[in-house]
Amino acid sequence: MPMNLIHRKLCRSDAWVRNVRDTLMPWTLDGVDLGDDVLEIGPGFGATTRVLVKSVPNLTAVEVDPASARLLTEQFPTVHVIEGDGARLPLPDNRFSAVTCFTMLHHVPSPEHQDRLFRETFRVLQPQGLFVGLDSRPNLRFRLIHLLDTMVVVDPGTLPRRLEAVGFQDVTVTATETRFRFRARKP
Repeated sequence: MPMNLIHRKLCRSDAWVRNVRDTLMPWTLDGVDLGDDVLEIGPGFGATTRVLVKSVPNLTAVEVDPASARLLTEQFPTVHVIEGDGARLPLPDNRFSAVTCFTMLHHVPSPEHQDRLFRETFRVLQPQGLFVGLDSRPNLRFRLIHLLDTMVVVDPGTLPRRLEAVGFQDVTVTATETRFRFRARKP
């Protein structure tokens, strides 16, 4: 996981876990039915996984950082954790009712790699499956936290076109000053 020490500490903090549980996840998942077999890409230290594991029957997580993947395996024994890259998913076609990613797209090292992740997400989703996520918009605090991190910010204005280019439909993006959520459906 390409994160500096301050960023890693923040993402492990109780304050972050509360923010994810009480604010970010409810806003992102408002009105969404993820179905019964969900893939989470890039859970990091598991703040979002804590919410998902309580609300979906079957959860698989793909995490690129080996130490975080081990931590997730220990922390969430009912979650199938795979150490791997979301842009090269070792998973079958048409498997999941939903794929999620929360506050991680900006850590994917290039727009091309992000687009490969979008294509892989589309591939592993069942027909009518949902791709749901959340990411940040840049501001001074965000930039300071990400000093020396991999930080490739996703423009919420171009995201619909990028998702539609890989086949998604019904793409919606809702943005605030500091973050945006997105939803897309595989036909």
